[in-house]
Amino acid sequence: MNFLHNFKTIRNEIKDYSPKVNLIVVTKNQNFEKIKHLISEGHKDFGENKVQEAKLKWQHYLKENSNIRLHFIGRLQSNKIRGIGELFQFIHSLDSIKNAKLLAKEEIRSSKKLKYFIQVNIAKEIQKSGVQEEDLNELLIFCKKLNLDIIGLMCIPPLTGNPIVLFKKMQYLCSNYSLKELSMGMSNDYKDAIINGASYVRIGSSIFNKN
Repeated sequence: MNFLHNFKTIRNEIKDYSPKVNLIVVTKNQNFEKIKHLISEGHKDFGENKVQEAKLKWQHYLKENSNIRLHFIGRLQSNKIRGIGELFQFIHSLDSIKNAKLLAKEEIRSSKKLKYFIQVNIAKEIQKSGVQEEDLNELLIFCKKLNLDIIGLMCIPPLTGNPIVLFKKMQYLCSNYSLKELSMGMSNDYKDAIINGASYVRIGSSIFNKN
């Protein structure tokens, strides 16, 4: 199974860079038989970007396996936030005051505290979610008032260009706001992300699609 070989190779590479970096295996569009092989290897952190797909895939398994850490890494849609707390422990894409309010209500409804990354639109791309850098402080203050557990920042750099400058800027922002975690780096740039302070990397295609 090539995906298992790819997973082990990437996991070892990440450990060589830093044992403190967390690998999130992105399992969107993957069947659960593949995922179970990764769980058998001792892996616990998995990422999904659609609530409904995650519910169909994970809900039954999570009821009897509470050691799995499920990360929501997709665009937050206000009409899909209800129920998100029943599946996920981490939200990587908090991006607005509106969604912060809805997530605070979801924590009350589900009786569960979640951990959050605020997504920063670091390259100011019109088509991407994320708070603008100049509005980050306001959102952080608001989340603190709601008692949301903001542990770090997240970004998705453009597909083209050198992401290192943006990673360095994210590292600066994280330090400036005294946040401990950085969720950045995917299949094409996770090594550069780790060198520049990433503590969580989100990798899918290099595991499942690489021959």
